[in-house]
Amino acid sequence: MTVIELLDELEDIVDTASAVPLTGRIVVEKNEILDLVGDIKRSLPDDVKQAQWLRNEQDRILNDAKQEYEKLLLEAKKQADSMVDNHEITLKAKKQAEQVNASADDYSRQMKMRTYDYLDKMIYDMQTKMQTIQEKYFNDLYNYCDKQFEMIEEELQKNRNELKQMASRTSMGEDWVYENDAEEREAGGSAE
Repeated sequence: MTVIELLDELEDIVDTASAVPLTGRIVVEKNEILDLVGDIKRSLPDDVKQAQWLRNEQDRILNDAKQEYEKLLLEAKKQADSMVDNHEITLKAKKQAEQVNASADDYSRQMKMRTYDYLDKMIYDMQTKMQTIQEKYFNDLYNYCDKQFEMIEEELQKNRNELKQMASRTSMGEDWVYENDAEEREAGGSAE
């Protein structure tokens, strides 16, 4: 599976998870989420391998262009050596050799530029995919987790405040009861 498909599966798990009533929370299988995260980590190297392949392909194209250049240069030298006897032929050969060299240099430069353009496009596409993944999944996941932590913090602070009130009442010698218990006592007392 690709990283995108794995992240889609993670999103499906979160969307279909059982809700905890009155909390806005969901219950998910820890192992299932951890397995998916592991699969995502294992899938990322495929994208890295693709980038390495592109790098190797660039090197191969550059080597081919260099070999072609050297072959053309050697060919031009052979032609020039065979025409040394005649000055006019020698001049033509030098001119032709310069043209061949210029042509080989131009061809090599064009191949390099095509390679760079191709690699730049592939890297840009990969960069765009990674930005899409981050925007679509990781930002939402971070915001969701941040909201959950804030809710937990609020609930813990509320519990601490209640505990402090109970401790204060106890230190003043007051009996404390939960509000629900007090309401039940009042209802029971008025019925008698």
